[in-house]
Amino acid sequence: MILLSLPFLMVAPVSAQAFGLPPVLAQSQHKAVILSSLEGLAPMGFYGKLINNDLKQAGYQVTDLNGAAVTVDFMVTQLNNYDVILWRTNTYTFSHMTYWYVGQRINSATQQKYATDFAKGRINLNAGTLGVDLDFFSNHFPTGSLSNVKLILLISSNSFSIGQILINAKARAVVICMAQITLSFGTIDYLTGQLVSDLTHGDNLYDSVYNTVAPFANQPRDSLDTTYSPPFWFLGDGTLTIT
Repeated sequence: MILLSLPFLMVAPVSAQAFGLPPVLAQSQHKAVILSSLEGLAPMGFYGKLINNDLKQAGYQVTDLNGAAVTVDFMVTQLNNYDVILWRTNTYTFSHMTYWYVGQRINSATQQKYATDFAKGRINLNAGTLGVDLDFFSNHFPTGSLSNVKLILLISSNSFSIGQILINAKARAVVICMAQITLSFGTIDYLTGQLVSDLTHGDNLYDSVYNTVAPFANQPRDSLDTTYSPPFWFLGDGTLTIT
């Protein structure tokens, strides 16, 4: 018997491209943005940290923009780059028109770039920070402009009308507040945190909204208080999950 001793051969790895196959790409990380336009006046505080952490634990890269860092230009040009958007703001009235606070202070560059919007009253600067009206959303978010967005949470008074426009822009679902709200006292932030927690733990949108609202619906907060029904509901796909 003749035994042959063969040297150990080091074989270099062969790439998929050598066989004409496409490269294997890592799955891109989901992205979320939290826009807190009135952070200086009514901070989210602890609840903001919880929401941020829940999104990160669910695999999202989270961007936080507060106060003046929330700009008109960001809203017009960047929202479609995010899977989940939370916009926390509120309304004011000027010359019988309703505006939603953006957070940005006026500057000449914005005034020049959006001169038509200022001229037509779609952007207002009389509250000290810029505000935008419904026509602003209709003008800047045409059909298909938000087709990459899975979910928008509009934490603001009377956001149903904005929600309809954003659904028409092809955001898959929008959480709305159907009445006047206040960002004081933390109640709305607490409820928003509960909603985000359910979503980031795998519940669909319908169940998340229902389970957030139901325990409080029409329940008096004490024996002398009126009943309170959280104003949350949603437009779009109730079967949506974000995990």
